[in-house]
Amino acid sequence: MEKADINNIVYDKSVIDFVTIAVEFCVFLENEEQLPRIEWIDRMLKILPLLYVKASLLPETLATDEEPPSTFVREEDYSRVANRIAEVMGEEDTYLDVFMDDMKYSDRPISAFVSENMADIYQDVRNFVSVYQFELTDQMNDALYLCSESFRMFWGQKLVNVLRPLHALKSSDREISDEEGTLKGTALWD
Repeated sequence: MEKADINNIVYDKSVIDFVTIAVEFCVFLENEEQLPRIEWIDRMLKILPLLYVKASLLPETLATDEEPPSTFVREEDYSRVANRIAEVMGEEDTYLDVFMDDMKYSDRPISAFVSENMADIYQDVRNFVSVYQFELTDQMNDALYLCSESFRMFWGQKLVNVLRPLHALKSSDREISDEEGTLKGTALWD
């Protein structure tokens, strides 16, 4: 692939849009501030659909190097993000997932965890964003390729799966609040 082609791809508007929402997603998950569950869920229900749409609009590219780009998310980073999400979600961290490969061979529902799925998404997205920070076009191209492939094969499904329990929690909170005559949560598109 020629250098001009790579520059056109890695600085394409759709890629920059994805980078923007990816950075927002990572910064939010890395933030130390403790938000109430409903506020955290509300924010995720705004970011995750955008992340999905922007990832689905990424241009196709091919890896230029045989070696994959560097990874930046360490096991401690992954665990910190997963633990923080589990803490926010509390008893609502576990949900039943029907789109798991294991479900094909099971008579019983399979449990999944919001925290684990979100941390998986975070890991791939954060590694991508970290490579982009160095502004080395060949590595950016390969990170884009890897992130796009991982989105198609792995974290895109995890993202849509985790939307279901988050939406259910947001909706049930509104129903409870409406019954009490008050509205605890904020409007979805505030």
